[in-house]
Amino acid sequence: MNKNTRQQLSFTNKTGHKLSAILETPTSDIRAYVLFAHCFTCGKNIGTATQVSHALAKRGFAVLRFDFTGLGDSEGDFSDTNFSSNIEDIITTAEYMAEHLQAPDLLIGHSLGGAAAIIAATRLPEVRAIATIAAPSDPAHLTRLLRETVTTIREQGCAHVTIGGQQFTLRQQFLDDISEHSLTDALKTLNRPYLILHSPDDKLIEFEHACHLFDMALEPKKLVQLDGADHLLSKTASADYAAEVIADWSKQYLE
Repeated sequence: MNKNTRQQLSFTNKTGHKLSAILETPTSDIRAYVLFAHCFTCGKNIGTATQVSHALAKRGFAVLRFDFTGLGDSEGDFSDTNFSSNIEDIITTAEYMAEHLQAPDLLIGHSLGGAAAIIAATRLPEVRAIATIAAPSDPAHLTRLLRETVTTIREQGCAHVTIGGQQFTLRQQFLDDISEHSLTDALKTLNRPYLILHSPDDKLIEFEHACHLFDMALEPKKLVQLDGADHLLSKTASADYAAEVIADWSKQYLE
């Protein structure tokens, strides 16, 4: 089987910070361009982003994945970022692709990156389809997952949280910002083919979130269960299956 090629990229976002990205392309003809947005506090090199991107590239897609501001190899202070800045970073990345490669045909977001992708897509008319993996139906769900941290932030203005072995600082502005966003409003205006991928075994963001997203979304829409997968699609087979579903589903909209 042909090997994919990887290229390191960087570009500047609207706040003047350099964002780091990887473009993975197939050696065969490119079927479509994809922009992948990673999960909260993760990065472009997390297994989910890497494995799904690699599997899609094997199927003929060119996939660009990047680090949000303050994460991975991108510049900036994470404590100054929020959900709104994630949305803006996705838009900046899409604009870079349109200028230097090709506008993304498909936008994929994982977890909170999926929620940000939904809202960003409403401002990116060139995106022809969107897929989310293990996305919450409400961005503010994150505050319910970080209950103790949220209490400390509200009392002291900021708090440290350890996720995946790394420590991050969250500030009150993050809580204020994330509470202001609604996926209900975004999905009412999205009007693009939408694929929802979610595992019934997800312990972090329950499957009912996928059901809520499906109910709110306009047609055409599809919900696929990732049986046996965890939130991060840690098994290679889970990531490969997700990519296979995305590739097959997108044929009717991107080709």
